[in-house]
Amino acid sequence: MEAGPLDRMWDRSRTSVRARIRRWQSKFWQIGQCAIAAGVAWLIAADLIGHTTPFFAPVAAVVALGTSYGQRLRRVAEVTVGVAVGVFLADLIVAGIGSGWWQIALIVALAMSAAFLLDGGQLLVTQAAVQSIVVATLIPDANAAFTRWTDAVIGGAVALVAATVVPAAPLRRPREQAAVVMRKIAGLLRAAGEVMVHGESAEALALLADARSTDHLIRELQAAAEEGLSIVASSPFRVRHRDDLRKMSELVDPLDRALRSTRVLVRQTAVAAYHRRPIPVSYSQIALDLADAAELAAAELASDQMAVAARVPLLAVGDATGRVERTDVLAAEAVLAQLRSVVVDLLMVSGLDQLESTDALPPPPR
Repeated sequence: MEAGPLDRMWDRSRTSVRARIRRWQSKFWQIGQCAIAAGVAWLIAADLIGHTTPFFAPVAAVVALGTSYGQRLRRVAEVTVGVAVGVFLADLIVAGIGSGWWQIALIVALAMSAAFLLDGGQLLVTQAAVQSIVVATLIPDANAAFTRWTDAVIGGAVALVAATVVPAAPLRRPREQAAVVMRKIAGLLRAAGEVMVHGESAEALALLADARSTDHLIRELQAAAEEGLSIVASSPFRVRHRDDLRKMSELVDPLDRALRSTRVLVRQTAVAAYHRRPIPVSYSQIALDLADAAELAAAELASDQMAVAARVPLLAVGDATGRVERTDVLAAEAVLAQLRSVVVDLLMVSGLDQLESTDALPPPPR
């Protein structure tokens, strides 16, 4: 009796572990970069400059780099300035009037005010306050005045250099994820075409459940596109990839629309199968041909090309939707209308705009 729930719990547990491992793998470079930057910052401050315990050098480097590429150079600059301001003011005040509750209140107020006057963002202001508290409470050493400020600057400088060094893998992720989305669309279209022929309701409902679980694919595509654009914005060594990444990021919306339209098609197909409504074989053939065109588009995207070659078969499929027979079955008519909608969305993926994609389809058959 308990085998079913236990099996489901075990499957969810394994899925969660795999998801966590994939998440770690996606951040492995940033983690390694932070670790190396921390070590280099300590090496410079301790071995080259001679500071005894350069605590703030690795701290500034790690906090500034973080594990996200978004707005990285701005974040490095803000954290570096924030840490430097907080450490400098705390060192100055602790050296002059000591450390205590009212000194901490004064130090935080001055550090945050200075950060605001520097027109800093929230990160700069927060770091200025936090680092000033660390200096005033954990390591209030008046004899170390200004050396910790130097350590903070060293850590920030190391982070700034490290931020410009990024791997090529995140630049490939947008097109790879776009190809994943397109392959999923092709798979759903092919399965829907097969359901239209045999009309198995159980298989249709399973396909519908699969289609409804695809939202994460678009979220991953959006994240990959944003990360890629952030990289080319922060690294002078990757500027040449900017135009290609911008074109790929412009595919997010049409791919999202195409996937949504395909989900609606699957739902219409499942409704027809559940109610035993017959669908003409020609509609199934259109879905299968559309799947072939989507697979061609996926192959183009995977090879770092825009899906231009897929436009010809897509136009052929669109033309076929205007020549197929009509039926009195309302569910079948809904399937045909949705097939035409998917064609329009995939034509937009191939580079046509909304008006061009709509005009490319002949009037629906009468």
